[in-house]
Amino acid sequence: MLTQKQRDLLAFIHKRVQRDGVPPSFDEMKDALDLRSKSGIHRLITALEERGFIRRLAHRARAIEITRLPEDMARGSSFVPRVIEGDGPAAAAPRDARPIQVDATELPVMGRIAAGVPIEAISEVARHVAVPGQMLDRGGEHYALEVKGDSMIDAGINDGDVVVIREQSNADTGDIVVALVDHSEATLKRYRRSKGMVALEAANPAYETRVLTEDRVKVQGRLVGLIRSY
Repeated sequence: MLTQKQRDLLAFIHKRVQRDGVPPSFDEMKDALDLRSKSGIHRLITALEERGFIRRLAHRARAIEITRLPEDMARGSSFVPRVIEGDGPAAAAPRDARPIQVDATELPVMGRIAAGVPIEAISEVARHVAVPGQMLDRGGEHYALEVKGDSMIDAGINDGDVVVIREQSNADTGDIVVALVDHSEATLKRYRRSKGMVALEAANPAYETRVLTEDRVKVQGRLVGLIRSY
């Protein structure tokens, strides 16, 4: 049985993973649960991991996978883990975790996308990757990009990860998007829009937020999933 704080944290992580495709940072967890320090979050994360509800991915900062939900939370939920692994030994699943059957869809990997200083726009297919169908939004077109750089590391997105992108030209404030700047530079950032201006926000304090006029930024897609290899 989970305590109320453990349930609240699990629900918050699940909601953010379903919305953004990546888990929240420890600072965001702390604020969401109204805790004074991140040490309380560490204790809750450890308790959830010991009970088999989450799994921390080794050697990756703040990378968390939800392995299951309590039955009452899972009812009516379309839960599937949004971070998947490849090219490494499979970790042992919790004894009471139910296996998840997924249908894979081949998506084109359209080269690399900068999570740091913007690089040239991507337009050529470099390879294909198998993506669970549950990770994709119904009725939408999707593609994948390999991440280059560490500016989104506090959002759980690391150098070398493959991000799954739903192709769309609009975004809500707070979405993580592929943004085309000045028709020539592509970057992966959190999108914020206000009064004709767009802020492309990094998730790493080492990088500054870029604030541009609306006409200089074109949204090319929204993050819906993440694939990690070891």
